[in-house]
Amino acid sequence: MVATELYFVIYVLFTFKFLDIKTELPKWHKWSFKVLYAIIVYCLIVVFIYVFKGNIEILLEGYFYFTIPMTLFGLVLYIPFFKSESPLKYYVIIGSLILFITSVWSILYYFKLQNNEQSIEPSYSILYIGFILENVLFSLGLGHKQKLILDDRNSSKNQLIKQLKENDELRKKIQAQLEQDVKQLSKQAEIEKLEAIKMKYDKELAELKVSALRSQMNPHFIFNSLNAIKRYIIDNEKENAVFYLNKFSKLIRKILASTTEKETSLDEELETMQLYVNIENIRFNNSIDFKIDIDDTLNLSAIKLPSLITQPFIENAIWHGLSLKEDNRKLHLNIQKSNENQLKIDIVDNGIGRQKSTEIKNKKLLKRTSLGVKLSEERLKHFSENYENSSNIYFTDLYDKNVPIGTKVTLLIPLN
Repeated sequence: MVATELYFVIYVLFTFKFLDIKTELPKWHKWSFKVLYAIIVYCLIVVFIYVFKGNIEILLEGYFYFTIPMTLFGLVLYIPFFKSESPLKYYVIIGSLILFITSVWSILYYFKLQNNEQSIEPSYSILYIGFILENVLFSLGLGHKQKLILDDRNSSKNQLIKQLKENDELRKKIQAQLEQDVKQLSKQAEIEKLEAIKMKYDKELAELKVSALRSQMNPHFIFNSLNAIKRYIIDNEKENAVFYLNKFSKLIRKILASTTEKETSLDEELETMQLYVNIENIRFNNSIDFKIDIDDTLNLSAIKLPSLITQPFIENAIWHGLSLKEDNRKLHLNIQKSNENQLKIDIVDNGIGRQKSTEIKNKKLLKRTSLGVKLSEERLKHFSENYENSSNIYFTDLYDKNVPIGTKVTLLIPLN
């Protein structure tokens, strides 16, 4: 009896492994194993009693009484096999059915032989035949399973080869795309590099133009200033001559220093412009009323701007606006913050206005082209590249009842 029970346990373990029930039906697998553990414990108890009592009958008695419930349990146990998707389930179902039929036949034949007081050995033979047929079916099932495993392996291998081919094609496609992207990036980098070189060239060119402008302005300005100072000397106004000569020499030093500096502080710029207007004012008998208004909150030494950036606009105000008036010449600089990141400089004159100045200029036979304003725009543009805010220059014609009363130039300069 114990051998039969152990065979049943091994049989169930084999079928569960054979059909991979643990993966397909985990809950049923867990419940079934609890029953199998109970059968194993029972068999161990019977063997333990036999070892201590030495009675062989205890191993044989109850065989047929045990066979029926075990057979029924086997039927219940194999019900989920019909739900399995594996084609191997038919080997288990048919083999179990053969074992069930031969088991029942063996029991019936056993009782028949026992009632006739004949040997019961033939009943065991029927059961053994069932075991043999079942094992034959399981052997065929094992062969079938081996074939399925081999087919699955070949299918996986073919799938792997297919995937490798697809990966290789994808790799080639990505590589081609990467090469194209690299070429595009290289082209873009080259364009950006050329743009950077162009910007640097434009900036240096603008500085060279400014230097050239100053080099052209300086001889003209120096000649006129010396003539004005010479007039004081001729008129024997020695004090005025010495006074303005000192201012003139100081202005010359500042202008020469500015030729090597790309930017200067606001207080240096205003000091230079004050000297410049004072020297220019000599030729107008000091009739130009020059005034500078500055916002008290500004730190003049900390604010940076391109050197001599206001000079061309002040020069235009004097020579094209105020010089053509006979009296009441006024020039006003108003400096304040436009916002937290931008400085505003207004250069206001009460001259004849741009329209009338242009008309007078067009009537002259000798026309002088001024590049100062255009170069200042370029210098401000390059200067603002290092700041978040941009720079700008605005011209406003001032009127009183449609009569020109002057010009206002507004410079917007970015701040740190």
